[in-house]
Amino acid sequence: MKATVRYGSEMSCLFCKIVAGDVPATVIHRTPTTLAFRDVAPIAPTHVLVIPVRHIEHAAATGPEDAEVLQQMLAVAAEVASLDGITESGYRLVFNVGPDSGNSVGHLHLHVVGGHPMGWPPFPRQ
Repeated sequence: MKATVRYGSEMSCLFCKIVAGDVPATVIHRTPTTLAFRDVAPIAPTHVLVIPVRHIEHAAATGPEDAEVLQQMLAVAAEVASLDGITESGYRLVFNVGPDSGNSVGHLHLHVVGGHPMGWPPFPRQ
């Protein structure tokens, strides 16, 4: 029997369900405080999401008490880049906050995107 560990209080949250093992994901790295998994709709050869296992709404909802988990998320992002062989060629790290950014899941997540050349700005102005 699988033991389900509930993190945070947002069990309607898709990413909390992934952390709990209730929704499948292609997990590529796990620590006690973070989880990294492949995006289901990748925009590049490498597109991985790094999330805290504890529910945090988004980057603007973080405070000094979240410094350690944010540092760990950045360290995991570097590990993901190494695992995917994009450390030397480069990659982009993105936190989205709010609907205008395209954020569709209300759980803090860091996009690790790379594997092909990228331009700037990343999206056309409208």
